[in-house]
Amino acid sequence: MDEPVTQSRRPPTVLIVNDQEWSARSVESVFVAEGYEVLRAFTGTQALQRAAETMPDVFLLDRQLPDVDGVEICRRLRADPRFGATTPIIITTAGQAGRAQRLEAFAAGAWDFIGQPIDGETLLLKVQTFLEAKRALDGVRADAFLDSATGLYTRRGLALRSREIASEAGRRHQALTCVVLSPDAPSLESAILTAESLVLEVGKFFKTAGRAADAVGRLGPLEFGVIAPATSEDGAAQMVERLEAAVSGATRPIREGGVPIKFRASYFAIPNFAESPIDPIEMMDRAGAALRHGAPGLPVAARE
Repeated sequence: MDEPVTQSRRPPTVLIVNDQEWSARSVESVFVAEGYEVLRAFTGTQALQRAAETMPDVFLLDRQLPDVDGVEICRRLRADPRFGATTPIIITTAGQAGRAQRLEAFAAGAWDFIGQPIDGETLLLKVQTFLEAKRALDGVRADAFLDSATGLYTRRGLALRSREIASEAGRRHQALTCVVLSPDAPSLESAILTAESLVLEVGKFFKTAGRAADAVGRLGPLEFGVIAPATSEDGAAQMVERLEAAVSGATRPIREGGVPIKFRASYFAIPNFAESPIDPIEMMDRAGAALRHGAPGLPVAARE
């Protein structure tokens, strides 16, 4: 499951991408002295790999890399939803920064474009300012897109993420399934404390056992939605079974009348999303409607 990077739990990480050892080391020493964690990459390909593995807070890209230039790497990072527009990317170049180069860098999504020699103190102050802006933006996004109790997406956040997943499923001609589920325990609706315990257990399940490719959101007090690419109808049923096993096997199992909680679930599946114009949130709404109007305790299926 996708999760935002929490910067307050660790020092900021800077990824320096430069194949010139002396230049990279001089910049590295500036950040290390201020407590930053510094990572290195020497090619554009290596930079993208390290970015996916470590999720840096700031990128310093040299424009002249031996394989893919820094401007193109910046474009690819901006196209990656894990970074998007809120991650500071600074592109550097040997010598003076010309106007045409600066415009190209800014058009690719760079926050700054600077020539060498680099003034370390100025660069450090800029990065500090950029990180403050990133934290503020991430905080606003988290408030709007993440449920405070579970850390899962809100409906608004799920809508945004689902369209990214659907776009990728369409390009790959993959199946796309939306699952809506809710605990089958009527008395929980009036037992707020028990209900919140269940909500936290569901959130914990998706954080620890959910797939990174899935987007999971909290649609209501006791209703959850999952956008699951490359998932069949059987996969949707297996997901519900794993959730029930996780809740019943928790340190403090949640029970209804002495019996482990079961979940009611519905899904709306499209075998090849490239062939359907339906919006993933509409798929979620149809799955939710099937759940609410179906027979209590029975799984309900809808397919396109």
